[in-house]
Amino acid sequence: MAAEVRPRLTVLSGPSGVGKSTVVAHMRKVHPEVWLSVSATTRKPRPGEQGGVHYFFVTDDEFDKLVANGELLEWAEFAGNRYGTPRAAVMERLDRGEPVLLEIDLQGARLVRESMPEAQLVFLAPPSWEELVRRLTGRGTESQEVIERRLEAAKTELAAEAEFDTTLVNTSVEDVARELLALMAVV
Repeated sequence: MAAEVRPRLTVLSGPSGVGKSTVVAHMRKVHPEVWLSVSATTRKPRPGEQGGVHYFFVTDDEFDKLVANGELLEWAEFAGNRYGTPRAAVMERLDRGEPVLLEIDLQGARLVRESMPEAQLVFLAPPSWEELVRRLTGRGTESQEVIERRLEAAKTELAAEAEFDTTLVNTSVEDVARELLALMAVV
């Protein structure tokens, strides 16, 4: 008897400001059955963000416990805050045959590749460097210092594109969401 095929975990990554959250929000509006893992973070909520919906907002001590207990599939520090993917919820959904999407940074994507080599890594690229700069500075939610750190990190992240299985260029949120769904075999 053939083993049941479990869906692949799909990881969406790319530089800060490229539009990962916007693409995922659009995709989930059209296909709410795609389960998006909610990350834990030590970052303070931005205006409009809700705990348990956008992130699990935790203290440094709580995050340390998650790491120590092996409860995170991956975790990384970015712009002075830590982010991590709770392992149990991801594995439970995959075991049930549900498509699972992680929206994480480059460092996290590399860690997922190590622990789950069968995962599908998708790189979301900006149409141009100038557009990425415009998006990052246009947010208006971060200080100039944080923006500069994000731009420096973006240069490194863009250079890692070749490590991914597929690249999607974010010229249109609708088009990229459709392409991502096709890669996940949801459509």
